[in-house]
Amino acid sequence: MRLELSTEDRAFRQEMAEFFTTEVPASIRTAVLEGQEISPDMIRESQRALNAAGLAVPHWPTEWGGRDWTDLQRHLWHEEMVRAGVPAPLPFNTSMIGPVLAQFASQEMKERFLPATANLDIWWSQGFSEPDAGSDLAGLRTTAVRDGEDWIVNGQKTWTTLGQYGDWIFTLVRTDPDAKKQLGISMLLIDMTSPGLEVRPIELIDGGHEVNEVWFTDVRVPGENLVGEVNQGWTMAKFLLGNERVGVAPVAMVKRMLARAKALAGDQLADPLTRARIAELENELLALELTALRVVAHSAGGAPHPASSVLKLRGTELQQAVSELMVDLAGPASLVPTAAEGSDVPLWARRAAPVYLNYRKASIYGGSNEIQRQIIARTILGL
Repeated sequence: MRLELSTEDRAFRQEMAEFFTTEVPASIRTAVLEGQEISPDMIRESQRALNAAGLAVPHWPTEWGGRDWTDLQRHLWHEEMVRAGVPAPLPFNTSMIGPVLAQFASQEMKERFLPATANLDIWWSQGFSEPDAGSDLAGLRTTAVRDGEDWIVNGQKTWTTLGQYGDWIFTLVRTDPDAKKQLGISMLLIDMTSPGLEVRPIELIDGGHEVNEVWFTDVRVPGENLVGEVNQGWTMAKFLLGNERVGVAPVAMVKRMLARAKALAGDQLADPLTRARIAELENELLALELTALRVVAHSAGGAPHPASSVLKLRGTELQQAVSELMVDLAGPASLVPTAAEGSDVPLWARRAAPVYLNYRKASIYGGSNEIQRQIIARTILGL
């Protein structure tokens, strides 16, 4: 693998850096770089600035806004975006349902949804997880039954991230209860203002409201909202989750977190154990970054390489390790409430513990790390 950028690649990196640091509002980037909470309006404003310049969905087909870049260009785009503090385009839109629609949906459905999805005119939610299914996605029990031209949906989804802001939700539903469980699943797009659909908040251990339950009680869904063919949902789910696992290897973001930890460590860098801990994390991140490039380079026909499970597994472990480092650097100050008014404890230290607690979820969502180990054993190691 060539590790040195060509003249063209360096020019491309510079082009991306200049755009991100001049065209995306500084107020949004500062909030990201200082670890503040980012509002939905900030995410929308940022993504629309990217989309206006053709930089929101470079990995999509060109007719729907893609840029036909090389894998290395996409890597540089993402790295410079994160380095500048630009919020990444909403993954539910750009990395999950967008590529699925581009691959499997009818032309009419693509024209209806893809432009609005790229521009975040629609905020998508993900309706995959269920209370009793967990990482056994095929164990879902939410049903969709034909009623004339429509579907009638009943059931419950859970851990729906940012569902309180959702306009539409893409769901996996059971459409054939008699088939083998993977073969009786379909994908429906559901307007979240539909009668019978209810979003209930779940309070997390860090005190935040990030995830939700979504209940469906006799929700009527037009037949035209079926993606692809009936009972083809498992194929689309695997396609989507493969993309998600590449996306949840947060190399660039963890690099930024680690660089910030070094900057904030101050006198603690004199401690050889702290220096050794940081050096080990930097080396692990470099190894993960090289692996991510290999995985992207070997993904064919839009289908992610099975090694994307390695990225998900190791990426979330490093993400958690860096958040733990931040807590240790903050020490007792990490126990000061984030919202403490008039506190002389810096915000980064007050947020260290909530962020640490929040990232415990990283090894569960997107297919738990235990599931990823099974995939690695079966599809890569042949065990």
